[in-house]
Amino acid sequence: MGQPSCTCGLDVSLASHVQQLLFPKNSPLCNWCCIGTKNLMAQGLGGDYFDFITMPDGCQAVFIGDVTGHGLHASVVMSLLYGYIHRSSQEFCSPVDLVASVNHFLQTFAARSQVLDHYFSSTLFCASINPDTLAMDYVNAGHPAPLILRGGEVLTLPATGPPVGFFDDPGFGSGSFQFLKEDRFLLFTDGITEAANSEGDFFGVERLKGVLLEQDGDHQELLDRLFAALDDFGAATLPDDDRTAIIVEFHGLSAV
Repeated sequence: MGQPSCTCGLDVSLASHVQQLLFPKNSPLCNWCCIGTKNLMAQGLGGDYFDFITMPDGCQAVFIGDVTGHGLHASVVMSLLYGYIHRSSQEFCSPVDLVASVNHFLQTFAARSQVLDHYFSSTLFCASINPDTLAMDYVNAGHPAPLILRGGEVLTLPATGPPVGFFDDPGFGSGSFQFLKEDRFLLFTDGITEAANSEGDFFGVERLKGVLLEQDGDHQELLDRLFAALDDFGAATLPDDDRTAIIVEFHGLSAV
């Protein structure tokens, strides 16, 4: 009997394509805001995840997260989380309730293994934006602080609690923010700011703010400019960690 041919590489490639199909390619709407995304996985498969979901109350949910680790095992946990958040978003309109539910979900898996429990954890930024008022409620569970460009000023939304999956009762706090017409909202994973060049320097938050302050072009051109800046900085073309960036550009019909 002949030896079976190895299909591991093909399987990983197929899994990578399937994972990319999970993520949105375009803005779910472009009347009161436009949303652009750009994503590069470190090993084809990874632990970054994001999406935009219309909630039962009509608000627009936006979430971005980064599972502990990267590669195949991170992609498995990411897929679990992605599906769970989609289902739970139809039950919980409040970001703090949704994130607390996600935390409990991960804890049920972490409890099954003391060796692998830390892999069932993730940073997560979850927000609900009211399209009529542009008011946002959010929870930042240990995720890199998103940036808001307003005129020539950059604002930040720091963490309101620890990453999900680590604690039984983390006590997630909630925050709120009032967007205005012309604001730009940048969400990203740490694969962006921790991208290193050959000298070992990190790209960092200040360089990221500098890209955001260059206000030429639309939301998609801003993302292209960001990834070009990473290349110019000397960050590896094949990254050590997943890189994801989302830009929300507000031009709302009912903006405050």
